[in-house]
Amino acid sequence: MMILIKHMFTELGLHTTFHLEMPVFNQWICQVYSKYKGVPFHNFKHCFMVTQMAYGLIWLIELPQFLQDFDLLVLLVSAICHDIDHPGFNNAYQINCRTALALRYNDISPLENHHCATAFEILQKPGCNLFRNLSTEQFKRFREGVIRCIMATDMARHNELHKAFKAVIPVFDINEKEHKDLLLSIIVKVSDISNEARPMDVAMPWLEALFKEFSNQFRLERESGIAMTPFMDLEKVNKPSSQVGFIKFVLLPLYQTLGELFPVVIPELVWPVKKALDYWTEMERALVVEKQRKEIEINKLSATPSKIMINVMRSR
Repeated sequence: MMILIKHMFTELGLHTTFHLEMPVFNQWICQVYSKYKGVPFHNFKHCFMVTQMAYGLIWLIELPQFLQDFDLLVLLVSAICHDIDHPGFNNAYQINCRTALALRYNDISPLENHHCATAFEILQKPGCNLFRNLSTEQFKRFREGVIRCIMATDMARHNELHKAFKAVIPVFDINEKEHKDLLLSIIVKVSDISNEARPMDVAMPWLEALFKEFSNQFRLERESGIAMTPFMDLEKVNKPSSQVGFIKFVLLPLYQTLGELFPVVIPELVWPVKKALDYWTEMERALVVEKQRKEIEINKLSATPSKIMINVMRSR
């Protein structure tokens, strides 16, 4: 995976444009890899999947035609570092448990702030400052861009960002800094929640991993006596209902908005997500039918006298 990420940089010519030294790149990406924890979902494999999707969108949308190489650098690095050192427990847990991260960042996107800080701390390590050949002004802009994109992955800000993006679609101008910055953030967001756009045999193991993290957090919340996250209670929440809600109200609207600006993504993202929605909707319907069938069976049994009662009545 690290070799493939390196290939993404070289394929885009970023190593040449920004004088990224390959021995330093190797050190840097190894440090990034080491900082991703072995949690079920938010691990280095997830980092790679998100980066791969961002890279795919760069070529699908043909971003190099109207974005600068600098923007592509910000985009890729943001995708790579967006969940670095994720502990496997979300922001709500950090805040409710008053963890060190929540206290450090005053309950404001503690995880995303931590991902940003960790990403730039790596550059302080010997032999890991991959971007040392950027000018002072370039590095300042680079840092601002990466922080902005990573902070955009906080799902608490999803509606705010989607609304802002949707509002600029009719007047979108890539030469407007605000529009371009918003686009980069949206591409990182889309990539971050792109599992459902993948084939089912790829998406399903990731869903299982995510639900494993949910289960771990819910159990810890219950044991700690803090507020429990309802959608992580797997005894009450089932996968089909959870997926239908997520795809219908979060994922599909965002993908459709991106499709309004770049219709080329519709067959590659919107259609697969609609197919996934159809699948989970059918699974949800099947669960309802099965539940109704069981209820009917239970009612029949409760309405039918037991053999013992029948025998007692006959003996009289």
